Amino acid sequence: MMKRIYVLHFNQNNYDKPIVYNLIKNFDLVVNILRAVILPRKESYLVLELEGDEKLLDKGLSFLKKGGVRAEPIRQSVHRNEDICTSCGACTAICPTGALHIERPSMAVLFTPEKCSACGLCVNVCPPRAMEVNF
Repeated sequence: MMKRIYVLHFNQNNYDKPIVYNLIKNFDLVVNILRAVILPRKESYLVLELEGDEKLLDKGLSFLKKGGVRAEPIRQSVHRNEDICTSCGACTAICPTGALHIERPSMAVLFTPEKCSACGLCVNVCPPRAMEVNF
């Protein structure tokens, strides 16, 4: 079983289609909606955690592409600017998924994008603004 987090970008032609339903029914995927911004007749997005057989997951991603839904791994939408990060640790205290954590004994702040849910809480608490969430 594979588990991956994707940002799905919808356009004005597919925002109202039963895309998530089809991922569950036709590809036997477990879907966890982590974040959603759905706007009628406008570009919208979903942050989804998808879990299932690797081949079915790949088929589900192909289904999305054919339906005009752009699916990006979460690491393409969330970034940490290593040049300005001071490893103060403020982000680690608020990160609900543990994607940002302190490595001991070095006390360096590490970021694991695959665990990130793109909630954006780290952006608001980061003093040097090293964290970026872009959709």
